[in-house]
Amino acid sequence: MSMDIVIAGFGTVGQGVAEAIAMRKDLIREAFGKEARIVGAFDSSSAIYSEEGLDPSVLLANKSGTGRVGDEPLVDGVAFLESIDYDVLVEVSPTNIETGGSGLHHIRSALSNGRHVVTVNKGPLALAFGELSRLAQANGVEMRYEGSVGGAMPIINLCRESLMGQNIDSIMGILNGTCNFILSRMDDGLPFEQALKEAQELGYAETDPSYDINGVDTACKVVILANSVFGIDCTYDDVDVTGITAITEEAVAMAADQNYCIRLIGEISPERLEVSPRLITRGHPLSVTGTLNVAQVNTDLAGPISISGRGAGRMETASAILSDLLAIMRSNVNNK
Repeated sequence: MSMDIVIAGFGTVGQGVAEAIAMRKDLIREAFGKEARIVGAFDSSSAIYSEEGLDPSVLLANKSGTGRVGDEPLVDGVAFLESIDYDVLVEVSPTNIETGGSGLHHIRSALSNGRHVVTVNKGPLALAFGELSRLAQANGVEMRYEGSVGGAMPIINLCRESLMGQNIDSIMGILNGTCNFILSRMDDGLPFEQALKEAQELGYAETDPSYDINGVDTACKVVILANSVFGIDCTYDDVDVTGITAITEEAVAMAADQNYCIRLIGEISPERLEVSPRLITRGHPLSVTGTLNVAQVNTDLAGPISISGRGAGRMETASAILSDLLAIMRSNVNNK
């Protein structure tokens, strides 16, 4: 027996997923008595499928050597998905916050056809979370998305499983490592533009960093947490968003004189969905430096609980996807 997986998007994260599945194949077999098999993969250029299963090492070698995951050109991702047999779609294609991109179509197709979905693609979740959740429920499948908010930081599982029985009043967090790196370097006296350039040179920021520095990426994560933790049916348009581009060296210095630092904070509560720079007391859990993500979950019984982790990276994000895949396997085993 096996759980058959198709990976949509075979860039950095998709390759990390293939590698993680290969690394943990023995653990998976021992824990669940079945294998997690990759039977298909595709990206913008090509596709490959085998009902017998694909060797992850061969997929990775093909991509490294040729730039393509398969030999067949990809014309339409949805058509490809609807022509093959599989159990779970891992959707890690590039994010598009304006339209949801091809990822939204892939996820709709999978859920509509009774396939589970694991995704870290923020665009579809920020634009159509309610629709996709209802689609999953109507078709008796799971949609999981732990890595979409904090990469390796398990904030969603913490709130929905470990803190079950708590009333969560609010969540406040640093949900974008690029912005946190820039603001940390500004703490050291660098002007914004120089800190941004350094982030780009180190690979923390994209050539076009607008999603990060304008707060768009953080706002998408606010939407996902609002929907998944608080049950607020909202989209990106419901979030009040201010980025970090207007923060000056003088403002950072003035904050430091009063024992504060400035951090870009996403806040989620039944009353507020907001992304904005905030003054944070030094030593507070949200005063971290560098590229870490951190969140503080405020509960009625346990009080404030803080969690941190790397918010991006090949294997960090793949670890969250693997966790979701194993959760689906566990659920299927328990329900039989």
